[in-house]
Amino acid sequence: MTTIADFTVTTNRGEDLDLGDKLGKVLLVVNTASKCGFTPQYDGLEKLFETYKDRGFEVLAFPCNQFGGQEPGDADEIAEFCKVDFGVTFPLMAKVDVNGASASPLFDWMKAEAPGLMGSKAIKWNFTKFLIDREGNVVKRYGPADAPAAIAKDIEKLL
Repeated sequence: MTTIADFTVTTNRGEDLDLGDKLGKVLLVVNTASKCGFTPQYDGLEKLFETYKDRGFEVLAFPCNQFGGQEPGDADEIAEFCKVDFGVTFPLMAKVDVNGASASPLFDWMKAEAPGLMGSKAIKWNFTKFLIDREGNVVKRYGPADAPAAIAKDIEKLL
């Protein structure tokens, strides 16, 4: 059976991150963008991270430019924007594709594990969120309009 531990991703600093190192934590994996109507969700994501990080929770943000070209910056520009505008302290990953032939294998797996509305596997927009349990399994998928604060009760159940 596949879990998040079977994947390695790249951080925004270009370093490999073995997600097996994240087993034992509850994760919220999000595809993000800096110029999206949902970008203010960075505030809510940071609040979740600050609230629960000491209990074994982490947010992993994956910038994506596939939706309306809303993440045009490079890794440094994205990191600076997130820190200055939203005070983000959770880990930022390298920019990825979440749909199509060049999609991140991690996102392909999460989409298969937790399809969207009416069984759709494609991610429809920025700020789609996947909740991962301590064993590395996808528990639930949330749409872009789902505010981070609304996910808190599900996070608490897993902590």
